Amino acid sequence: MNRLTKYLSFCWVCTLLFSCYNKTGQEKNIFHYNEFSGIPTLDPAFAKSQATMWPAHQLFNTLVEIDDSLHIVPSLARRWDISPDRIIYTFHLRRDVWFHDDPAFPEGKGRLMNAQDIVYSLGRIMDKQVASPGGWIFNRKVDTLQPFLALNDSTFQLKLLRPYIPVLGILSMQYCSIVPKEVVEYYGNDFRRHPVGTGPFRMLTWEEGQALVLKKNERYFEKDSAGNRLPYLDGIKVSFYDSKATEFLLFRQKELDFINDIEASFKDEVLTKKGTLRKDWEGKIGLIAGPYLNIEYLGILMDTANPLVKNAPLRFRKIRQAMNYGFDRRKMTLYLRNSLGTAAESGFVPLGLPSFDSVLVKGYRYDPEKTKQLLAEAGFPGGKGLPVIKLLTIAIYADMANFIAKQLEESGIPVQVEVVQKSLLLDMTAGSRAAFFRGSWIADYPDAENYLAVFYSKNPAPPNYTRFHNPAFDALFEKAIAETNDSVRYSLYRQADQLMINEAPVIPLWYDKAVRLVQPDVAGFKANALNLLELRTTRFLRKSTAD
Repeated sequence: MNRLTKYLSFCWVCTLLFSCYNKTGQEKNIFHYNEFSGIPTLDPAFAKSQATMWPAHQLFNTLVEIDDSLHIVPSLARRWDISPDRIIYTFHLRRDVWFHDDPAFPEGKGRLMNAQDIVYSLGRIMDKQVASPGGWIFNRKVDTLQPFLALNDSTFQLKLLRPYIPVLGILSMQYCSIVPKEVVEYYGNDFRRHPVGTGPFRMLTWEEGQALVLKKNERYFEKDSAGNRLPYLDGIKVSFYDSKATEFLLFRQKELDFINDIEASFKDEVLTKKGTLRKDWEGKIGLIAGPYLNIEYLGILMDTANPLVKNAPLRFRKIRQAMNYGFDRRKMTLYLRNSLGTAAESGFVPLGLPSFDSVLVKGYRYDPEKTKQLLAEAGFPGGKGLPVIKLLTIAIYADMANFIAKQLEESGIPVQVEVVQKSLLLDMTAGSRAAFFRGSWIADYPDAENYLAVFYSKNPAPPNYTRFHNPAFDALFEKAIAETNDSVRYSLYRQADQLMINEAPVIPLWYDKAVRLVQPDVAGFKANALNLLELRTTRFLRKSTAD
C-alpha cells in the first residue's frame, strides 16, 4: 500500500469515526470547550500560546511535568539523576509508553517511545530550519557539541554548559513534547495537522475553523490510585466561535462544559465586584478561581538606536516612572476585572511564586502628585511640551487601556489608545515596531527565572520584547540561575526584579487569577497556576452526555 492510498484510507476511517461520534454522542463522555482565538497549529514545537498549549497537553507528554502544587514530577521519565557538578542530568524512561497509531507507522500501529525520540524532539526545537518560537529556551544553556544523548533505549542524558537550576522547568514546557521522527518526516510541514504523540488523547479529526475532535488514547500509560487507566473521558471536542457572547450563550445552554475567563461585557451579570458568583447563578454553574502565573503589563521599547525611541519621551526614565505612578491599579482591578486579579504593585515576578515578596520588591502605587513631580523633573511641568504617546492594544483590553489613558491625562500625560489585531501586535512587538504596547507573560514553568528572562539582554524577542539591556541586571540574573541554594537564588531574583522595576521598561498592571465557569456535572476539573487545561482525571457525574 503506497503512502497516498494509506493516507486516503486513514481519512475514510476518520470520517467514519467522526460520524459515529455524532450519531452515538449520547453514549459518549465528550468534553466540549470553545477556543475563541482559534488554533493555528497542533505541532508542539510551535506551542507559544495558550490556544496551542491546551491541545498539545492532551496529545503529548514531556519528560517531566508540573503538578497542582507547582512541583516538578515524573512523566515520561520515571526518575532522574544529577551529577555532583550539576552539569549532567540522566533520565530513566518509562518502557510502557506508546505513540498513537498513525499511517506513518508500519501497518498504522504506534510504536514504543525510546530515548532517541527525546534526543530528536529536543534537538528539533533548536533546529533553525524548524524555526520554533521556543528555540530560545536552550540558548547558552546546553552543551554546544552533544547536548542530548541516548545511552540506550531507556536512558536519556542532557548535558549543560554550566549549572542551570531551572532546567527541569524548561523540560516541562509544551515545546519539549516528545514526537516521533518518522511521523514528522512523513507529514513534513503538514505535521501541524497530523500530530502524533503519547498523550492521553489522540487526534481524530480537525476541520479548521469548525471543530477539533480528540479521542481517548486506549493505550495511555497513566492510571489512577485505584488502578483505573486514564483518561476517564472518551474524547474532547473543540469549537471555534470567535464571539465571546456566543461562547457564553452556548455555555448557558450547556453546549459547552466550561469557559475560560469571563468577558467584561457579562462579568457583572455573573460576578460580584468581589469576584464571587451572584446569588441567581449559585447552584446553576460552578466558579473555579485560583492564582494564575500571568502578569498583564504595558511594555516600553528601550532600544535607543531604534528611530521610534530616539526622540520619544519614553526614553526618559522619569517619564516611564511617572506613568507607573499615574493610574490606580486597585480601582482598575476592582471595576474592570471584578477583583479577578491583584494590583501589580510589586515587581514583574507575580504573586504565587515562592520568590515573590511585596515587601522586599517595591513597585508603584497610584500617586498623582509623584507623577507631576517626575514630569517637572523630566522637563515637562504639568505635561507641557509632552507629545501624545500612542498605546497599542487589542480589542478585549481597550476598556483597560482607556481607563489608564484617562487617568494619565489627568496628570498631564497625553495617551492615545490604538486598537489593532492580536496577530499584528505580536508581529510589531517581535519586530521592534511598537514603542508602547499592551502585553502579558504567562509562566511556562514555576520559577521567577521565566519572568526575569524577559529582560535578559542576550535573549531575543520573544521574550525580550522591550529590548531591555542592563549589565547589572544581567549579572544578577546569571548569578541567580547558577545558584543551587533556594534562599540565595530568591534573593538574587528579587534584586534583579527591583533593579528592572526602578528602570521601568514595563508598567505592571495586575497579577492574574485563573477563572473558569464550569457545568455543575463536571468533576475532577481543577484550576492550576499555569492555567493548563488538565483533562486526564476529569469525568462527568451524569451517566451520559449528548455531543
